[in-house]
Amino acid sequence: MNLYTDTIRKWAADERRVGTLADADGTGEVGLGEGEAGKRLAIRMALRVRDDHIETVRFQVFGCGFTIAACAAAAELSEGHSLSEASRIVPSWVDAVLDGLPPERDYCAELAVEALQAAIASARIDRRPVAATLRVNEDHLPRVTAANPLYRLLIDSPAPSGAPPKDRHLFACLLAVAASESPAPADCLGLSAGDLTDLLHCYFPAVTAVHLQSFREPAATPSPPLNPDLLKLLFSYLPRRGDGSTSLAALCLVRILTARSALPGHLWRAMGLFERQELTGAICRHLPALAEVNSQGMRWKRFFFKQLCERQGGTLCKTPDCGVCSDYARCFEQGEGGG
Repeated sequence: MNLYTDTIRKWAADERRVGTLADADGTGEVGLGEGEAGKRLAIRMALRVRDDHIETVRFQVFGCGFTIAACAAAAELSEGHSLSEASRIVPSWVDAVLDGLPPERDYCAELAVEALQAAIASARIDRRPVAATLRVNEDHLPRVTAANPLYRLLIDSPAPSGAPPKDRHLFACLLAVAASESPAPADCLGLSAGDLTDLLHCYFPAVTAVHLQSFREPAATPSPPLNPDLLKLLFSYLPRRGDGSTSLAALCLVRILTARSALPGHLWRAMGLFERQELTGAICRHLPALAEVNSQGMRWKRFFFKQLCERQGGTLCKTPDCGVCSDYARCFEQGEGGG
C-alpha cells in the first residue's frame, strides 16, 4: 500500500485527459486485442493533431493506479508538442514525471508509452487504430514452478501419513521461494527455527533444515520485520480446537501471511505459489473464518490492510460500493480469486 507516493497519487487522480476523443486523428491500443479485452491491463490513447502538433490527448485505462498515473504523465509530456518530439518520449521520462515508479511497476510506464507511440503511428498513417504489443508481465507469472530443484526435492520426498498433498505443495512453494531470497528461509517466512523444523517433520520428514542449506542464496536485503498489528489481526482468525489449541499449519500460515504481505507485488507470488487461487484455497482450509469475512473475494493483501485500517478507525476506500469504485481493478481479480 505504501508504494503509492504522493506524486503518483496526484497523477492517478488527474482526470483532465481521461475519456474518449471523437474523430481522433490517431488511436493507439494496448491489451484490447481478441481474447485480451477485459482480462489484462488495457490502454487506449487518442490524439487530435493540428499542423503536425498534438493538440489534445485523451486516454482510457483498464488497470491499476500506477498505470493510470503513467498514462496521465505520458499525455502531459506529449500534448502541445510535435509528432516528432512526442515520438522521442521513452518510459524513463514518464518515470521521472512520477518521481519514480516502484521497480515492479516499471512496466506501467512502458505500456503508457507503447500506447502513445501506437497513437502517433496511427496519426501518421491513416488514422486507423494501431495495436501495440502487450509484453508478458512478470508481475503475473509464478516465481516457483514444478521444475524448481528445491520444490522437486520436497515434493518427491516420501509423504507422511495424513499429510494433505495441497499442504505439501503449499509449504514446498514457500520454502522454495524463501530459499531463493535468503540463506535463512525461516526468517523470510516469519518463522522460528523450531517452526521450520516442525513443518519439515510434519510434511517432509525425509528433509531437514541442513538439506535446505544446499539451495541457499545470499540475501540481497534483510527480511522486513513482521507488522505486529497485522499479526494480531490474523491471529484473531485462528480456529481453535476444543482444548484451545490450533494446528501447526494454521499457526505457521498466519506468520507467513504477515511476513510475505510486507513484500511488494501480489501476495500469491510472494508466497511462491503457482496460481492466485492457491492462496485462497490455503486460507479456506486453515483460516476459514478469515475466508468467510472476505466474502466478495477482494485480493488478500488489500483485504488485510483494509481490515486493519477499519479496526483502527480509518478507511482505505473511496466509496462504500465496490462496484462503482475507480479502484475496483486494484482490489479484485475477476475469475481468479483474491491474491
